[in-house]
Amino acid sequence: MMRTPSIRSQDDPLSIAIRPPASESDVDRQSRLQQEAEARRISEQIDEELRVEREKLRKSRSDVKLLLLGQAESGKSTLQKQFQLMYSPASLEGERMSWRTVVYYNAVCSIKKILATLEAWDDIDDGSDSQSTIERQELNQDDFPLAPASLLGSHIGVAISPSSPLDPPSPSAPSPTKSGVSDLRRRLVSLVNIEPQLADRLSGGVSVSGSGKGEVYVRTGWQARTIQKGHKLIGRRSKRGEAESSELTTERPGTALSTLDSDSLVEDVATMLYQSREDIKSLWEHPVVRALISKRKLKLDEWSEFFLNDIARIAARDYVPSTVDDILHARIQTMGVAEHIFDVDIHGKIVAWHLFDVGGARGQRHSWVPYFDDANAIIFVSPISAFDQYLEEDPRTNRIDDSLQLFTQICSNQLLKKVHLVLFLNKTDILRKKLEQGLRVSKYILSYGDRPNEYDSVVQYFRVHFLQVHRRNNENRRVLYTHLTNVTDTKATQSIIGNVRDSIFRGYLQSAALV
Repeated sequence: MMRTPSIRSQDDPLSIAIRPPASESDVDRQSRLQQEAEARRISEQIDEELRVEREKLRKSRSDVKLLLLGQAESGKSTLQKQFQLMYSPASLEGERMSWRTVVYYNAVCSIKKILATLEAWDDIDDGSDSQSTIERQELNQDDFPLAPASLLGSHIGVAISPSSPLDPPSPSAPSPTKSGVSDLRRRLVSLVNIEPQLADRLSGGVSVSGSGKGEVYVRTGWQARTIQKGHKLIGRRSKRGEAESSELTTERPGTALSTLDSDSLVEDVATMLYQSREDIKSLWEHPVVRALISKRKLKLDEWSEFFLNDIARIAARDYVPSTVDDILHARIQTMGVAEHIFDVDIHGKIVAWHLFDVGGARGQRHSWVPYFDDANAIIFVSPISAFDQYLEEDPRTNRIDDSLQLFTQICSNQLLKKVHLVLFLNKTDILRKKLEQGLRVSKYILSYGDRPNEYDSVVQYFRVHFLQVHRRNNENRRVLYTHLTNVTDTKATQSIIGNVRDSIFRGYLQSAALV
């Protein structure tokens, strides 16, 4: 039975237009077929790319975009490490050796600050008790910032108490030089002098203007670059024999040393720390140093005590950051915005969390805005222990005031009106310690008045002010979830992270049918 040609094939203008000419040669036909095959390939490739984009868009709608916001040194990066430890422990394990460099840098910086402070007090004791000498020390030493007498957070009526942090030592105070510190200083000078090289290794030569005391800033991916840079330097050296190559160690999966670190600079620092461990211990335990710390004439960073108290372990020849606490306490400044992706199990459904850790210094906060428009949730971290501290970028601004002002900007931002908001009042452990040492909040925050200088009263005072800020900027009746935290406490912090995870999904993601 003969098949009847379709009307479309006979009369379709497009078919007629693209019909090959009757005089088409074999060469022309072959060329035409190749062109048609290439056109089909490109068309199918475009279709596949569109399918992939549609799939990405579908998945992105079920992803969670979580921002960690707050001022510098509030604990954001430490909180990010806790998320990493909870949801991607293997990735933290892979970074372990890079944190060795940071721990060494933190230890060396602490020693350098102690020696610089001792030298400043040495000059006062040996030079003159004139007022001009004291003023020069106040202006030149970052350890002794001038306390401002300006109002703190006028919108909530908090004020700073004027004070003079640098008082000359009394005639009966022991002289650091006469107490043998000068010998320790001389023996530790080579260790202190290597600090700029460690800083350059971590930052890759990146510097930030207005960073205060020459703080090291790192971009995302610094862990891999730090190790790779060390390896490149090694590759430039002449090859050593097989005997030396045996030093390159790869341990079994799950052990502390999961990444090779043969960086000659880091090994040199390790050797110097080992050789100087007794001198470092003597310096740290010296009566003059202890007296300066107790009288708050020497103000060390919060992680300094952790590492210097354990210097024998840190300075051991085979030291690797073998405990999670080492990594959590290691301090390095974030520059820009770093994205971390975790797969989180929510009621049996795996959801990708995109966690954005941001640089909190004033000069970097402009980089936050592009991440606001599609954020699902924000964790705002505020260090309530910082009532007696001032910004590195602006020594006239109290850190509590800056944190409240920043929180006001977040709460009032129109792009964030529907974003799930969580507040971490952080560093409660440090707050307890300061209060136990007799530090009075009312000396720095005048509006605190005659309230009890006790933990519960102080916490409630600061909590109320943050709640007031939120209430004044909450026309959408958004719930503010508040947690008192010490993000170096792994067990407690991970319990809080679990609560935050559940509250986010109950609140904002339930409407997306994710729960």
